[in-house]
Order: sequence, then structure tokens, then C-alpha cells
Amino acid sequence: MHAFFEKNASLLLENPELAEAFQKIMTFEKYPKQHILHESGRICNHMYIIISGVARVFYYKEDKDITCHFASEQESITAIDSFIQRKTSKYNIEVLEDLEVFKIAHSDLENLFASNPKFERFGRLFLQQIYIDLVERIDDLQLKTAHERYEILLEKRPRLFLRVASKHIASYLGMTPETFSRIRAK
Repeated sequence: MHAFFEKNASLLLENPELAEAFQKIMTFEKYPKQHILHESGRICNHMYIIISGVARVFYYKEDKDITCHFASEQESITAIDSFIQRKTSKYNIEVLEDLEVFKIAHSDLENLFASNPKFERFGRLFLQQIYIDLVERIDDLQLKTAHERYEILLEKRPRLFLRVASKHIASYLGMTPETFSRIRAK
């Protein structure tokens, strides 16, 4: 069983055939560092489950590159606004390290969920977790100081600091590279 399914095992225990059904709709892909998995202005038709490597979701605001999400091993990444709503996205997805993924087409996922209510339940619970993560991130950005946000990320995802450029982490934390550098030096 692949590690992604092991990580989500509690959701799969009730219905072990779900992992098998997922494996039928996934394709294995490799992408080089700096590859753009999804470009803004387009509809995102795929979700990716990362086997190895790191990718980020970002957008441009006033010619600034703003990182809003990182994903690494056993995590998923997509332009969620577009993937769910089937509209063009403002987000880009960039490969930060050579990437190995399982790629899932939106249409295949929709057909899978429509085929069995238990499968759809997995999708709902998976999206609930994404929503909870998003709420925590918004709370951190609105209620925590720059130093607290740095400490939280360092505690939750210490390896990110070894694998991702400081400018992307600073952007993700909502601070300038200079502020990030000062906090990191402490």
C-alpha cells in the first residue's frame, strides 16, 4: 500500500477497496525542478499526490510572487479553486525539487466518487481536512506575529527550511525576506 493511503488509513479502514479504486485512476509521472504543473488563467484538471519532492502553489500580486501552499511527500497539491469549481485559476503550481507524483484527473475522481457513496465520503473527509488546514493558516496569518508564524512552521515542517528557498518561505509566512532573515538569525 502506498504511503499516501497509509497516511489516510483511518479514512480507508471502513472501505479497503477504495485504495484499489484510487490506484486504477492514478498515473505515475515525473517532473523536473522548475516545471510548472499548472499555470494561472487555466482550468486545473489534475490533482497530484506527491511521492517524492516538493512543489508550491503561488500567485502574482503587483508583480510580486506570493507563495500560499507547499506540498511534499504523501501530500496532495492542486489549484484547489479551479479543481473544485471548474473555473480558471489565479494560482500557479511550481516544482521546487524533482517531483514524482501520482496524477489524478478531475473527471476520473468525479466518476469514482459518483460510483459509490463510501468513496464520496472519503472525498468529503479529505476536503474537510484541507478546509481545517486552511482555517488554521488564516488564523496564523491574522492572529500570530511574524516570529510566531515562523516558529509554528519550523515546528510543523522543519525539513521545508532545508528544501525550499528562503524567499518562498518568507512569502508563505507573510513577511519580507529581510524580516525572515532577522527572525531566522535569532
